[in-house]
Amino acid sequence: MPSRFAAPYDAIDSTEADQALRRELHFFTLYRLLEAALLALLIFGPVAGFIEAPRHPLLAQVIAPAYLTVACGLFLTGRRGDLRTQALLGVICDIAFGVLAMHAIPGVGTGIALMLMFNIASAALLLPLPLGLGAAIAAALAVIGEFVWSDLTGGGDGRKPVEPVMFTLGFVAIALLTNFVGRQMRASQALAERRGMEVAGMAETSELIIRRMRTGVLLVDADNGLRLANEAAMLLLGDTGDHPEGHRNISVDAPELARRLERWRSQGLPDETPLQLVPGMPEVVPRFARLRAGSDQTLIFLDDTSLVSRRAESMTLATLGRFSASLAHEIRNPLAAINYAVQLLEESHELPTSDRRLLEIIRQQGVRMNGIVENVLGLARREPAQAESVELIGFAHQFIDEYAASHPLEQDTLRASGTLPRVAALADPRHLHQVLTALVHNALTYGRMPGQPARVTLHVSVDASNAPVIEVLDRGPGIPPSVASQLFRPFFTTSGHGTGLGLYIARELCRANQATLDYVSLPGGGGCFRIRLPGVNALLTA
Repeated sequence: MPSRFAAPYDAIDSTEADQALRRELHFFTLYRLLEAALLALLIFGPVAGFIEAPRHPLLAQVIAPAYLTVACGLFLTGRRGDLRTQALLGVICDIAFGVLAMHAIPGVGTGIALMLMFNIASAALLLPLPLGLGAAIAAALAVIGEFVWSDLTGGGDGRKPVEPVMFTLGFVAIALLTNFVGRQMRASQALAERRGMEVAGMAETSELIIRRMRTGVLLVDADNGLRLANEAAMLLLGDTGDHPEGHRNISVDAPELARRLERWRSQGLPDETPLQLVPGMPEVVPRFARLRAGSDQTLIFLDDTSLVSRRAESMTLATLGRFSASLAHEIRNPLAAINYAVQLLEESHELPTSDRRLLEIIRQQGVRMNGIVENVLGLARREPAQAESVELIGFAHQFIDEYAASHPLEQDTLRASGTLPRVAALADPRHLHQVLTALVHNALTYGRMPGQPARVTLHVSVDASNAPVIEVLDRGPGIPPSVASQLFRPFFTTSGHGTGLGLYIARELCRANQATLDYVSLPGGGGCFRIRLPGVNALLTA
């Protein structure tokens, strides 16, 4: 995880550090402009009479405007170009003009040297240590050279050699100190910005997690006003439209929830009885917690009971599947013996006709019991899908031939139709065959009008998104909406001869193949079970 985020953080730190150095360079150039203006004021302004006359008036009159021009240029170009080049060029100009000014106006030489010390410090703050230290040494050599030059030309004015030595030590010391302080400051700033980015990222991640949680989360104040809510909570609360100016209050939106909250605040007694906040939404179990100790704000967690029920149902089915698998294996042994005994008795020529009717009943019930065992084993096995490319038109015709060979249709009809010559899909042929077997059997059994033969069609097509579709159509009375909503629930059946596992297993097999299975009510009568499969190029399209 750190390797994935190291590069972005480094890029952010580099950008932030460059901006900080640009700001420091801006103030440095502004200080240089002030120095140049002060020098020009000393030479050309009204204060010129209060200082010692320049030793070289012409040199002073050339240096002042030249330095002011250079300072203005560096100030205007300070936000462009390479930062180190700007700082290095600026400090070189400062040293050159400063030393020339010290030589031209000896009376203010000490002051100029002191002001030059701040230029050295600013350059050392912006430049790497070798360049910053080099600028300090260059300034020191320039000051010493000016002192020697003045002394040799007889213009030393009684200055002592200790003065340039002290300035030399000051230049080097302040360059080292400011460079060290600058590096520490930039490191601290980079660390603070990095920590700030990490905290902001963690806050955004936490907010995203809370917003996408299946559990509803509400933050209410002492007056039950809604301060914050995640998406699940807003969905469970609904939009009542009774809140003025966007301020919602759970006393208006969910009176029962507000009553339980007041009871919890006053008595500390939670009520975990499921309640429905909005008609048509799942029931929830509310839990309460204070945001902080002594705070009047309360966090409300709304646990969706349907999610808990589905998890419990899944655990129950898993346990039942393991148990039923072992039980089904034990049942198949005596069932096979009973079926074998029935076959032997049916071959007997001495068996009366009335007894043969009893054998037929035993054989039918044995077949029914074997079907129940197969359904239970199918629930327990849940083999993983091994998807491959399947041509659905040919598969549908082959399926009808195999089904008709093993299940006599008598007067019923089962046919295949399609709108395209070829439709390819990704699916496990074994799973698809098992799903179609369950759907066709249900259509032939229940999808018929009273006294009429069943008419079942396997229709292959593609939908609007070019996804392969197989529809099992019948001409029966259809399924009422109250029953259709529960068709795929395990163990739900309207027949006294079924287990309620056929459609559930069929949908689970479709999900294992990244397919969907839905019931669609037809407007002209009859029912339709629609299987939507992934196409052969589904991954490339995505």
